[in-house]
Amino acid sequence: MGIVQLDNQTAYRPEALIGADQSGLRYLGWNVPPEELVHIPEHWLQFPEPEASLHYLLGLLYIAFTIFSLVGNGLVIWIFIAAKSLRTPSNVFVINLAICDFFMMAKTPIFIYNSFTKGFTLGNLGCQIFGFVGSLTGIGAGATNALIAYDRYNTITRPFEGRLTQTKAIIFICLIWAYTIPWGVLPLLEIWGRFVPEGFLTSCTFDYLSGTFDTRLFVGSIFTFSYVLPMSLIIYYYSQIVSHVVNHEKSLREQAKKMNVESLRSNQTKNDASVEIRIAKAAITVCFLFVASWTPYAVLALIGAFGDKSLLTPGVTMFPACACKFVACLDPYVYAISHPRYRIELQKRLPWLAITETLPAENASTCTEQQDGNATTQS
Repeated sequence: MGIVQLDNQTAYRPEALIGADQSGLRYLGWNVPPEELVHIPEHWLQFPEPEASLHYLLGLLYIAFTIFSLVGNGLVIWIFIAAKSLRTPSNVFVINLAICDFFMMAKTPIFIYNSFTKGFTLGNLGCQIFGFVGSLTGIGAGATNALIAYDRYNTITRPFEGRLTQTKAIIFICLIWAYTIPWGVLPLLEIWGRFVPEGFLTSCTFDYLSGTFDTRLFVGSIFTFSYVLPMSLIIYYYSQIVSHVVNHEKSLREQAKKMNVESLRSNQTKNDASVEIRIAKAAITVCFLFVASWTPYAVLALIGAFGDKSLLTPGVTMFPACACKFVACLDPYVYAISHPRYRIELQKRLPWLAITETLPAENASTCTEQQDGNATTQS
């Protein structure tokens, strides 16, 4: 029967009972059909089944995440595509990031259904869909954030030479997906790595627990190329932006001092600089959120592949997963708070939101508008 004694309690292992009404402690996977058990890493099967209330709590949390993310990212995609003033080459990257966040949460009904049915209910098929979409959107968001940082760096440090064309922007997006897709297809087809359940068996990710050489090589590779590389680029480009802005402001102050004037900036220049600062803050915030949200998951995967697996309890693994989903919800609202042109377009199309936003130099030349639009796309 697979009965195990644990502190004077009777525990039923997954292979012992399937759907039976028995007293005693049940382990994770107790209600999983035998043909599905082979897809679950043995590491999770040693833990007792969590309380039903934890499943329901996570299910409700993901419902809230999903609503906020789909509405917020849906608005970003709609506004950035529909508004002529936002239809700039650099905004292609913003749209791509919003698409990644949108589909990252579009797959969560799988998790929600599993949570309210308390287990691996949708089986391996649901797991593969969840893991594949999550891999593409997560890695795609990381690469897009790195590209946004690069484009923002060019816009600020080389405002004339660094301007993108529509063709270059599309090429960059194609390169991002050419880079991202193999990391989803290879484990989906089990050519290299695989997607397996984790934590409470309600979500799925790539396998980091098998302990084989191939698994460790896969984890090390995806950690390097999908986390360390984009994060390093993000940190480098934004540190260069900060350095450039600080040096520029210092040189302006020194020149003003030599000319015995308070400032070299006109009122218009000050207003433009204020908008630029808001956009820079939004861009840095989005990229900081990416780094902060995916770092716990990266550490978790490294522990599973190379460290002490006993540290990875089902409850612990759910925190990094929630952090990633939380950031997918926050991104579009960072745009709404900090992106002046986006807020203006929202104000025009959805006046009942009662958004009030004015942008300096609205009556400036078309060339100036285009330049400002390009500068405001990187949030």
